[in-house]
Amino acid sequence: MPRQSPTAKGPLTAPSGGGSPLALRLLPLAFSVIWVAAVGLTQFDNAQTAAPIALAMVAVITVVPVILAWVLADTLLRLRALQAQKVALQKTIDGLRAAQSRVVLPRQSIAGASNIAPYTQIAMTLTDQAKPRISAFETPTRATPDPEAHLPLELARRIDASRTSLAVEDWLRALHFPNSPNDVEGLRALRLALADHSTAKLIRAAQDILTLLAEDGIFMDNMSPDRTKFDLWRRFAAGERGGVVAELGAVRDRSCLAITAERMRSDAVFRDAAQHFLGSFNRALVTLEPRATNGDLSALSNTRTARAFMLLGQVAGTFD
Repeated sequence: MPRQSPTAKGPLTAPSGGGSPLALRLLPLAFSVIWVAAVGLTQFDNAQTAAPIALAMVAVITVVPVILAWVLADTLLRLRALQAQKVALQKTIDGLRAAQSRVVLPRQSIAGASNIAPYTQIAMTLTDQAKPRISAFETPTRATPDPEAHLPLELARRIDASRTSLAVEDWLRALHFPNSPNDVEGLRALRLALADHSTAKLIRAAQDILTLLAEDGIFMDNMSPDRTKFDLWRRFAAGERGGVVAELGAVRDRSCLAITAERMRSDAVFRDAAQHFLGSFNRALVTLEPRATNGDLSALSNTRTARAFMLLGQVAGTFD
């Protein structure tokens, strides 16, 4: 059975000819004046000689219709208010259903998704080429936790710094992903990043989260976060949280924040991917920050990966 539109008449719908609120207030007033005047004129001559019981009956005849007229007008006004509330509630329900249908729809496979950003599609191709091939007779094993994930900050920084030969400029360009298949410098930087031990983890984590965000129509190119100062990145890499460091959550798009927060609450896969990405970015920033200039850190906020980090970090409370 088709769902009734918000404007269709239902059980609480007031008659379309019910009149305006002003008319519904003036009509009982006019009726009251006319009725009292009519009763007074017809009963004036008999009022002086009538018995007390007759006067009481006249009073009842005069007052009761007036009361009924005002009760009827008040009832019609309440019906109009209920109808307005019903229409507003129906619009809200329709909006929630539309938002829910966008989240609950089956997720498209990454390979066949049509709403994936071009820069993510390019990264998927290069990432697949960089992954080691698995024999057809080999059973894939589940990913094991990174044994270095819980190392002390300074020790982890020294280990990753000893492995990283990627220039900061190429690191930033790789975090932005290539703009198109013709972006030679972007493709070169991305290949170098995938060949680097620590940066490759971040690139793959960023690729996953950017793909998932694109499923909800959130693209980094459409976001314009507030400009962040380079010293905030240094203070965040040093472990400082709250205060001015919270300004790294510079995304002000309420729609993107609301959709991302709802996805974090309702989608366990998205939540795990977001947490993995946030940890990978934090770890990579700690490693690269000592080698980065102030200009490099200022440019970091303009990369697509950093914008995703600012969005997810603000939702997850990473900067608090």
